Amino acid sequence: MSRISRRQFVKGSAAFGAAATVGFPAILRARGLNEKLQVGFVAVGGRASGHTAASHEHGCQCVAFAEIDKTRWGGVLDKEGWNEASGYTDWRKVFENHADELDVIFVATPDHNHFAPSMTAVSMGIHCYTEKPLTWSVREARLLEKAYAKNKNVVTQMGNQGHAKEGWRIAYEYIAAGAVGEVLEFHTWTNRPGWPQGGDRPDWTDPVPDHLDWDAWIGPAPMRPFAGPKEGEKRGPYHSFNWRGYVDFGTGALGDMACHLTDGIYAIMDPGYAATAEPVTMTEPVGEQWPGGMVVKNTYRAKEDQPGFSAFWYEGKDPDGKPFLPEIPEEFAMDDRQPPKNGTFVYGTEGKMFVDGAYWNSPQLIPRDRFKAFGRPEQLLERSPGHHEEFFMACRGEKPREFSQSNFSYAGPMTANVQLGNLCARAGKKLELNETGEITSDPAVNELAWREPREGWGPLEMKI
Repeated sequence: MSRISRRQFVKGSAAFGAAATVGFPAILRARGLNEKLQVGFVAVGGRASGHTAASHEHGCQCVAFAEIDKTRWGGVLDKEGWNEASGYTDWRKVFENHADELDVIFVATPDHNHFAPSMTAVSMGIHCYTEKPLTWSVREARLLEKAYAKNKNVVTQMGNQGHAKEGWRIAYEYIAAGAVGEVLEFHTWTNRPGWPQGGDRPDWTDPVPDHLDWDAWIGPAPMRPFAGPKEGEKRGPYHSFNWRGYVDFGTGALGDMACHLTDGIYAIMDPGYAATAEPVTMTEPVGEQWPGGMVVKNTYRAKEDQPGFSAFWYEGKDPDGKPFLPEIPEEFAMDDRQPPKNGTFVYGTEGKMFVDGAYWNSPQLIPRDRFKAFGRPEQLLERSPGHHEEFFMACRGEKPREFSQSNFSYAGPMTANVQLGNLCARAGKKLELNETGEITSDPAVNELAWREPREGWGPLEMKI
Protein backbone atom coordinates (compact mmCIF):
# COMPACT_ATOMS: atom_id res chain seq x y z
CA MET A 1 0.00 0.00 0.00
CA SER A 2 1.39 3.41 -0.94
CA ARG A 3 1.96 5.85 1.93
CA ILE A 4 -0.12 9.04 1.71
CA SER A 5 1.55 11.94 3.49
CA ARG A 6 -0.42 14.17 5.82
CA ARG A 7 0.06 17.09 3.41
CA GLN A 8 -1.36 15.06 0.52
CA PHE A 9 -4.35 14.09 2.67
CA VAL A 10 -5.12 17.67 3.71
CA LYS A 11 -4.88 18.90 0.13
CA GLY A 12 -6.97 15.98 -1.17
CA SER A 13 -9.60 16.47 1.51
CA ALA A 14 -10.03 20.10 0.54
CA ALA A 15 -10.17 19.30 -3.14
CA PHE A 16 -13.07 16.82 -2.86
CA GLY A 17 -14.71 18.37 0.21
CA ALA A 18 -17.12 20.62 -1.64
CA ALA A 19 -18.24 17.86 -4.02
CA ALA A 20 -18.48 15.12 -1.40
CA THR A 21 -22.03 15.78 -0.26
CA VAL A 22 -23.03 12.34 -1.56
CA GLY A 23 -21.14 9.20 -2.42
CA PHE A 24 -18.60 9.31 0.46
CA PRO A 25 -19.00 8.09 4.01
CA ALA A 26 -19.90 10.87 6.45
CA ILE A 27 -16.90 10.03 8.58
CA LEU A 28 -14.52 10.90 5.72
CA ARG A 29 -16.28 14.19 5.03
CA ALA A 30 -16.10 15.17 8.70
CA ARG A 31 -12.43 14.30 8.94
CA GLY A 32 -11.56 16.48 5.95
CA LEU A 33 -13.59 19.41 7.23
CA ASN A 34 -12.02 19.30 10.68
CA GLU A 35 -8.41 18.80 9.61
CA LYS A 36 -6.08 21.59 10.81
CA LEU A 37 -2.92 22.75 9.13
CA GLN A 38 0.05 21.70 11.25
CA VAL A 39 2.47 24.63 11.39
CA GLY A 40 5.99 25.26 12.60
CA PHE A 41 7.94 28.47 13.08
CA VAL A 42 11.55 29.49 12.67
CA ALA A 43 11.50 32.51 15.01
CA VAL A 44 8.45 33.51 17.05
CA GLY A 45 9.39 36.96 18.43
CA GLY A 46 9.47 40.38 16.80
CA ARG A 47 7.99 40.35 13.29
CA ALA A 48 7.39 36.61 13.64
CA SER A 49 4.70 37.31 16.23
CA GLY A 50 2.45 38.49 13.41
CA HIS A 51 2.65 35.03 11.86
CA THR A 52 2.06 33.12 15.07
CA ALA A 53 -0.98 35.32 15.69
CA ALA A 54 -2.34 34.87 12.15
CA SER A 55 -1.81 31.10 12.23
CA HIS A 56 -3.57 30.80 15.59
CA GLU A 57 -6.43 32.98 14.37
CA HIS A 58 -6.83 30.80 11.27
CA GLY A 59 -7.16 27.64 13.36
CA CYS A 60 -3.74 26.11 12.67
CA GLN A 61 -2.05 23.80 15.17
CA CYS A 62 1.56 24.53 16.12
CA VAL A 63 3.66 21.37 16.20
CA ALA A 64 7.13 22.81 16.82
CA PHE A 65 9.11 26.03 16.70
CA ALA A 66 12.65 27.36 16.87
CA GLU A 67 13.51 30.63 18.57
CA ILE A 68 17.09 31.45 19.58
CA ASP A 69 15.91 33.70 22.44
CA LYS A 70 14.04 31.70 25.09
CA THR A 71 12.51 34.89 26.53
CA ARG A 72 10.34 34.94 23.39
CA TRP A 73 9.00 31.39 23.56
CA GLY A 74 5.72 32.66 24.97
CA GLY A 75 4.86 33.78 21.43
CA VAL A 76 3.80 30.15 20.92
CA LEU A 77 3.48 28.52 24.32
CA ASP A 78 1.16 31.19 25.74
CA LYS A 79 -1.40 30.67 22.98
CA GLU A 80 -4.42 28.54 23.77
CA GLY A 81 -3.96 24.98 22.54
CA TRP A 82 -0.29 25.46 21.63
CA ASN A 83 1.31 24.89 25.02
CA GLU A 84 2.51 21.40 24.09
CA ALA A 85 4.42 22.49 20.97
CA SER A 86 8.06 21.40 20.95
CA GLY A 87 10.47 24.31 21.32
CA TYR A 88 14.10 24.54 20.18
CA THR A 89 16.72 27.23 19.77
CA ASP A 90 18.13 25.51 16.64
CA TRP A 91 15.87 25.54 13.55
CA ARG A 92 17.43 22.31 12.26
CA LYS A 93 15.82 20.36 15.11
CA VAL A 94 12.35 21.35 13.91
CA PHE A 95 12.94 19.58 10.60
CA GLU A 96 14.95 16.68 12.01
CA ASN A 97 12.26 15.81 14.56
CA HIS A 98 8.99 16.99 12.99
CA ALA A 99 9.26 17.12 9.17
CA ASP A 100 6.65 14.38 8.70
CA GLU A 101 4.15 16.24 10.89
CA LEU A 102 4.48 19.68 9.31
CA ASP A 103 2.24 21.12 6.61
CA VAL A 104 3.58 24.69 6.82
CA ILE A 105 6.68 26.48 8.08
CA PHE A 106 7.08 30.21 8.73
CA VAL A 107 10.58 31.75 8.58
CA ALA A 108 10.99 35.22 10.14
CA THR A 109 14.58 35.36 11.36
CA PRO A 110 17.17 38.07 10.63
CA ASP A 111 17.89 38.21 6.89
CA HIS A 112 21.02 36.04 6.87
CA ASN A 113 19.10 33.05 8.26
CA HIS A 114 16.22 33.08 5.75
CA PHE A 115 17.65 30.88 3.03
CA ALA A 116 18.63 27.61 4.70
CA PRO A 117 15.35 26.81 6.51
CA SER A 118 13.30 28.03 3.53
CA MET A 119 15.20 25.85 1.06
CA THR A 120 14.94 22.92 3.49
CA ALA A 121 11.17 23.32 3.78
CA VAL A 122 10.51 23.60 0.04
CA SER A 123 12.82 20.68 -0.71
CA MET A 124 11.01 18.53 1.88
CA GLY A 125 7.62 19.38 0.39
CA ILE A 126 6.55 21.65 3.27
CA HIS A 127 4.65 24.84 2.41
CA CYS A 128 6.83 27.83 3.24
CA TYR A 129 6.19 31.46 4.18
CA THR A 130 9.38 33.54 4.46
CA GLU A 131 9.61 37.14 5.58
CA LYS A 132 11.01 39.85 3.33
CA PRO A 133 13.58 40.11 1.96
CA LEU A 134 13.29 36.52 0.80
CA THR A 135 17.06 36.07 1.07
CA TRP A 136 20.26 37.77 2.17
CA SER A 137 21.92 37.43 -1.25
CA VAL A 138 21.17 37.56 -4.96
CA ARG A 139 22.04 33.93 -5.64
CA GLU A 140 20.01 32.59 -2.71
CA ALA A 141 16.93 34.29 -4.16
CA ARG A 142 17.52 32.68 -7.54
CA LEU A 143 17.98 29.26 -5.92
CA LEU A 144 14.66 29.53 -4.07
CA GLU A 145 12.99 30.48 -7.35
CA LYS A 146 14.42 27.27 -8.85
CA ALA A 147 13.32 25.21 -5.84
CA TYR A 148 9.75 26.47 -6.20
CA ALA A 149 9.76 25.50 -9.89
CA LYS A 150 11.12 22.04 -9.06
CA ASN A 151 8.85 21.19 -6.11
CA LYS A 152 5.47 21.70 -7.71
CA ASN A 153 3.22 20.74 -4.77
CA VAL A 154 4.63 23.36 -2.43
CA VAL A 155 2.86 26.65 -1.69
CA THR A 156 5.12 29.62 -0.89
CA GLN A 157 4.77 33.25 0.09
CA MET A 158 7.14 36.13 0.88
CA GLY A 159 6.11 38.60 3.57
CA ASN A 160 5.51 41.73 1.54
CA GLN A 161 2.01 42.33 2.85
CA GLY A 162 1.28 45.19 0.48
CA HIS A 163 1.18 42.78 -2.44
CA ALA A 164 -2.24 41.64 -1.23
CA LYS A 165 -3.52 45.21 -0.96
CA GLU A 166 -5.38 47.19 -3.60
CA GLY A 167 -2.88 50.01 -4.17
CA TRP A 168 -0.56 48.55 -6.79
CA ARG A 169 -3.56 47.08 -8.59
CA ILE A 170 -5.13 50.54 -8.91
CA ALA A 171 -1.78 51.93 -10.12
CA TYR A 172 -1.66 49.16 -12.73
CA GLU A 173 -5.16 50.07 -13.86
CA TYR A 174 -4.21 53.73 -14.22
CA ILE A 175 -1.21 52.79 -16.34
CA ALA A 176 -3.25 50.33 -18.43
CA ALA A 177 -5.77 53.13 -19.03
CA GLY A 178 -3.01 55.32 -20.47
CA ALA A 179 -3.05 57.83 -17.60
CA VAL A 180 0.73 58.34 -17.68
CA GLY A 181 1.54 57.00 -21.15
CA GLU A 182 4.53 54.67 -21.37
CA VAL A 183 6.39 54.36 -18.08
CA LEU A 184 10.00 55.58 -18.17
CA GLU A 185 11.16 56.05 -14.57
CA PHE A 186 10.33 55.14 -10.97
CA HIS A 187 11.78 57.18 -8.09
CA THR A 188 11.34 55.48 -4.70
CA TRP A 189 12.52 56.74 -1.32
CA THR A 190 12.46 55.75 2.34
CA ASN A 191 13.32 57.36 5.66
CA ARG A 192 15.22 54.19 6.67
CA PRO A 193 17.63 53.25 8.09
CA GLY A 194 16.33 53.67 11.61
CA TRP A 195 19.32 51.79 13.02
CA PRO A 196 23.09 52.48 12.91
CA GLN A 197 24.79 52.26 9.51
CA GLY A 198 28.06 53.54 8.13
CA GLY A 199 30.02 52.36 11.19
CA ASP A 200 32.32 49.57 12.26
CA ARG A 201 32.19 46.37 14.29
CA PRO A 202 31.70 46.93 18.05
CA ASP A 203 34.98 47.23 19.97
CA TRP A 204 33.66 45.33 23.01
CA THR A 205 32.37 41.85 23.77
CA ASP A 206 30.06 40.43 26.42
CA PRO A 207 29.18 36.99 27.78
CA VAL A 208 26.34 35.36 25.87
CA PRO A 209 23.12 35.53 27.97
CA ASP A 210 21.85 32.17 29.23
CA HIS A 211 18.59 32.58 27.32
CA LEU A 212 20.30 33.16 23.94
CA ASP A 213 21.71 30.57 21.50
CA TRP A 214 24.39 32.70 19.85
CA ASP A 215 25.66 29.86 17.63
CA ALA A 216 22.19 29.44 16.11
CA TRP A 217 21.75 33.20 15.79
CA ILE A 218 25.00 33.46 13.79
CA GLY A 219 23.91 30.47 11.67
CA PRO A 220 25.50 30.57 8.20
CA ALA A 221 27.46 33.79 8.80
CA PRO A 222 31.10 33.90 9.95
CA MET A 223 31.30 33.51 13.72
CA ARG A 224 32.02 36.61 15.81
CA PRO A 225 31.80 37.37 19.55
CA PHE A 226 28.55 38.44 21.13
CA ALA A 227 28.17 42.09 22.13
CA GLY A 228 25.25 43.37 24.16
CA PRO A 229 23.90 46.85 24.86
CA LYS A 230 26.20 49.48 26.28
CA GLU A 231 25.38 50.77 29.73
CA GLY A 232 22.26 52.90 29.61
CA GLU A 233 21.17 51.62 26.17
CA LYS A 234 18.30 49.25 25.47
CA ARG A 235 19.57 47.75 22.21
CA GLY A 236 22.82 46.03 21.47
CA PRO A 237 24.61 46.15 18.11
CA TYR A 238 23.10 42.83 16.92
CA HIS A 239 20.19 41.06 18.63
CA SER A 240 17.39 41.91 18.48
CA PHE A 241 17.16 44.77 15.98
CA ASN A 242 20.34 46.59 14.98
CA TRP A 243 21.65 43.59 13.01
CA ARG A 244 19.98 45.16 9.96
CA GLY A 245 22.89 47.56 9.47
CA TYR A 246 25.61 44.86 9.39
CA VAL A 247 26.53 43.35 6.04
CA ASP A 248 27.06 39.88 7.54
CA PHE A 249 23.51 39.72 8.92
CA GLY A 250 21.20 42.33 7.42
CA THR A 251 20.54 43.91 4.07
CA GLY A 252 20.10 47.50 5.20
CA ALA A 253 17.29 49.80 4.21
CA LEU A 254 16.96 48.14 0.81
CA GLY A 255 16.33 44.75 2.38
CA ASP A 256 14.01 46.17 4.99
CA MET A 257 11.82 48.34 2.78
CA ALA A 258 12.33 47.76 -0.95
CA CYS A 259 10.29 44.55 -1.03
CA HIS A 260 7.40 46.77 0.09
CA LEU A 261 8.19 50.02 -1.68
CA THR A 262 9.22 48.59 -5.04
CA ASP A 263 6.68 45.77 -5.07
CA GLY A 264 4.41 47.78 -7.35
CA ILE A 265 7.22 48.21 -9.87
CA TYR A 266 7.70 44.46 -10.28
CA ALA A 267 4.01 43.62 -10.07
CA ILE A 268 3.05 46.18 -12.73
CA MET A 269 6.01 46.00 -15.09
CA ASP A 270 7.02 42.31 -14.79
CA PRO A 271 10.52 43.31 -15.94
CA GLY A 272 12.60 40.18 -15.35
CA TYR A 273 16.16 40.67 -14.17
CA ALA A 274 17.77 44.10 -14.33
CA ALA A 275 20.10 44.97 -17.21
CA THR A 276 22.30 47.22 -15.02
CA ALA A 277 22.65 48.21 -11.38
CA GLU A 278 24.81 51.08 -10.21
CA PRO A 279 25.50 53.11 -7.06
CA VAL A 280 24.75 56.72 -8.01
CA THR A 281 26.09 57.99 -4.69
CA MET A 282 27.07 56.58 -1.28
CA THR A 283 28.04 58.37 1.92
CA GLU A 284 30.92 55.92 2.41
CA PRO A 285 32.08 52.60 0.97
CA VAL A 286 30.47 49.43 2.26
CA GLY A 287 32.47 48.00 5.16
CA GLU A 288 31.22 46.18 8.25
CA GLN A 289 27.97 48.10 7.81
CA TRP A 290 25.96 49.39 4.90
CA PRO A 291 26.41 53.11 4.10
CA GLY A 292 24.55 55.72 6.11
CA GLY A 293 22.84 56.81 2.90
CA MET A 294 22.88 56.01 -0.80
CA VAL A 295 21.11 56.29 -4.14
CA VAL A 296 21.14 53.34 -6.53
CA LYS A 297 19.76 52.90 -10.04
CA ASN A 298 18.55 49.78 -11.85
CA THR A 299 17.70 49.74 -15.54
CA TYR A 300 15.40 47.20 -17.20
CA ARG A 301 15.20 46.00 -20.77
CA ALA A 302 12.48 46.86 -23.24
CA LYS A 303 9.83 44.22 -23.85
CA GLU A 304 7.49 43.77 -26.79
CA ASP A 305 4.72 45.74 -25.09
CA GLN A 306 6.77 48.34 -23.16
CA PRO A 307 9.98 50.35 -23.47
CA GLY A 308 12.93 49.95 -21.15
CA PHE A 309 12.75 51.90 -17.90
CA SER A 310 14.84 52.95 -14.88
CA ALA A 311 14.17 52.56 -11.16
CA PHE A 312 15.94 54.85 -8.67
CA TRP A 313 16.17 54.09 -4.94
CA TYR A 314 16.91 56.73 -2.27
CA GLU A 315 17.71 55.90 1.36
CA GLY A 316 19.29 57.48 4.42
CA LYS A 317 20.96 60.88 4.70
CA ASP A 318 23.95 62.69 3.25
CA PRO A 319 26.92 63.70 5.48
CA ASP A 320 25.14 66.95 6.36
CA GLY A 321 22.08 65.09 7.62
CA LYS A 322 19.88 65.89 4.64
CA PRO A 323 17.68 62.99 3.47
CA PHE A 324 18.39 61.57 0.04
CA LEU A 325 15.24 62.30 -1.97
CA PRO A 326 14.33 62.55 -5.65
CA GLU A 327 13.80 65.90 -7.27
CA ILE A 328 10.22 66.97 -6.55
CA PRO A 329 8.12 66.97 -9.75
CA GLU A 330 6.64 70.33 -10.73
CA GLU A 331 3.19 68.71 -10.79
CA PHE A 332 3.59 67.70 -7.13
CA ALA A 333 4.89 71.10 -6.04
CA MET A 334 1.92 72.79 -7.77
CA ASP A 335 -0.32 71.28 -5.11
CA ASP A 336 1.90 72.70 -2.34
CA ARG A 337 2.74 69.21 -1.08
CA GLN A 338 5.77 67.74 0.67
CA PRO A 339 6.94 64.15 0.15
CA PRO A 340 6.03 61.70 2.94
CA LYS A 341 8.55 59.46 4.71
CA ASN A 342 8.13 56.71 2.11
CA GLY A 343 6.79 56.93 -1.43
CA THR A 344 7.26 56.67 -5.18
CA PHE A 345 6.99 58.99 -8.17
CA VAL A 346 6.15 57.39 -11.52
CA TYR A 347 7.25 59.28 -14.65
CA GLY A 348 5.58 58.51 -17.96
CA THR A 349 5.53 59.96 -21.45
CA GLU A 350 2.05 61.45 -20.89
CA GLY A 351 1.90 62.18 -17.19
CA LYS A 352 3.08 61.41 -13.65
CA MET A 353 1.81 59.54 -10.64
CA PHE A 354 2.51 59.80 -6.92
CA VAL A 355 2.26 56.73 -4.66
CA ASP A 356 1.97 57.45 -0.95
CA GLY A 357 3.50 55.18 1.69
CA ALA A 358 5.40 51.91 1.88
CA TYR A 359 2.66 49.59 0.59
CA TRP A 360 1.76 51.39 -2.64
CA ASN A 361 -1.10 53.07 -0.82
CA SER A 362 -3.26 55.67 -2.55
CA PRO A 363 -1.78 55.98 -6.06
CA GLN A 364 -2.72 59.40 -7.43
CA LEU A 365 -2.18 61.19 -10.69
CA ILE A 366 -0.52 64.57 -10.24
CA PRO A 367 -1.41 67.38 -10.07
CA ARG A 368 -4.67 66.92 -8.15
CA ASP A 369 -6.71 68.56 -10.91
CA ARG A 370 -5.67 65.82 -13.32
CA PHE A 371 -6.38 63.16 -10.68
CA LYS A 372 -9.94 64.47 -10.25
CA ALA A 373 -10.53 64.90 -13.97
CA PHE A 374 -9.35 61.40 -14.91
CA GLY A 375 -11.48 59.62 -12.32
CA ARG A 376 -11.18 56.03 -11.15
CA PRO A 377 -9.80 53.64 -13.79
CA GLU A 378 -11.69 50.54 -14.84
CA GLN A 379 -11.01 47.57 -12.57
CA LEU A 380 -8.96 44.96 -14.41
CA LEU A 381 -7.38 42.86 -11.66
CA GLU A 382 -8.90 40.51 -9.12
CA ARG A 383 -8.52 41.69 -5.51
CA SER A 384 -6.92 39.53 -2.83
CA PRO A 385 -8.82 38.19 0.20
CA GLY A 386 -5.75 39.06 2.30
CA HIS A 387 -2.07 38.25 2.55
CA HIS A 388 -2.23 35.38 5.04
CA GLU A 389 -5.66 34.35 3.76
CA GLU A 390 -4.49 33.65 0.22
CA PHE A 391 -1.52 31.67 1.55
CA PHE A 392 -3.64 29.48 3.85
CA MET A 393 -6.27 28.94 1.16
CA ALA A 394 -3.62 27.66 -1.23
CA CYS A 395 -2.03 25.50 1.50
CA ARG A 396 -5.38 23.85 2.16
CA GLY A 397 -5.91 23.19 -1.53
CA GLU A 398 -8.94 25.47 -1.72
CA LYS A 399 -7.10 27.47 -4.39
CA PRO A 400 -4.17 26.63 -6.70
CA ARG A 401 -0.72 27.28 -5.29
CA GLU A 402 -0.25 30.38 -7.48
CA PHE A 403 -3.16 31.97 -5.61
CA SER A 404 -0.54 32.75 -2.99
CA GLN A 405 0.57 35.64 -5.14
CA SER A 406 3.91 36.66 -3.67
CA ASN A 407 5.15 33.11 -4.21
CA PHE A 408 8.81 32.41 -4.84
CA SER A 409 8.46 32.54 -8.63
CA TYR A 410 7.60 36.23 -8.14
CA ALA A 411 9.49 36.98 -4.92
CA GLY A 412 12.72 35.30 -6.07
CA PRO A 413 13.48 37.59 -9.04
CA MET A 414 12.11 40.60 -7.17
CA THR A 415 14.43 39.97 -4.20
CA ALA A 416 17.37 39.34 -6.52
CA ASN A 417 16.74 42.73 -8.17
CA VAL A 418 16.45 44.41 -4.77
CA GLN A 419 19.70 42.85 -3.58
CA LEU A 420 21.44 43.96 -6.77
CA GLY A 421 21.32 47.46 -5.28
CA ASN A 422 23.31 46.24 -2.29
CA LEU A 423 25.59 44.17 -4.51
CA CYS A 424 26.58 47.10 -6.73
CA ALA A 425 27.18 49.13 -3.56
CA ARG A 426 29.54 46.44 -2.26
CA ALA A 427 31.29 46.28 -5.61
CA GLY A 428 31.42 50.09 -5.73
CA LYS A 429 30.63 50.24 -9.43
CA LYS A 430 28.07 49.77 -12.15
CA LEU A 431 27.20 46.17 -12.95
CA GLU A 432 25.87 44.81 -16.23
CA LEU A 433 23.81 41.62 -16.27
CA ASN A 434 22.41 39.22 -18.82
CA GLU A 435 18.76 38.19 -18.96
CA THR A 436 19.32 35.27 -16.55
CA GLY A 437 20.66 37.60 -13.84
CA GLU A 438 24.36 36.74 -14.19
CA ILE A 439 26.83 39.63 -13.96
CA THR A 440 28.74 39.94 -17.24
CA SER A 441 30.66 43.20 -16.82
CA ASP A 442 32.83 41.72 -14.05
CA PRO A 443 32.11 38.01 -13.51
CA ALA A 444 34.18 38.01 -10.31
CA VAL A 445 31.43 40.06 -8.66
CA ASN A 446 29.15 37.01 -8.96
CA GLU A 447 31.10 35.61 -6.00
CA LEU A 448 29.85 38.54 -3.89
CA ALA A 449 26.32 37.45 -4.81
CA TRP A 450 26.79 34.38 -2.64
CA ARG A 451 28.39 33.28 0.62
CA GLU A 452 29.31 29.70 1.46
CA PRO A 453 27.46 28.99 4.70
CA ARG A 454 29.36 28.23 7.88
CA GLU A 455 29.83 24.49 8.22
CA GLY A 456 26.63 22.74 9.25
CA TRP A 457 24.36 25.74 8.70
CA GLY A 458 23.33 25.31 5.08
CA PRO A 459 20.05 23.72 3.93
CA LEU A 460 19.37 20.19 5.18
CA GLU A 461 18.00 19.35 1.72
CA MET A 462 18.20 21.23 -1.57
CA LYS A 463 16.08 20.01 -4.48
CA ILE A 464 16.52 22.39 -7.40
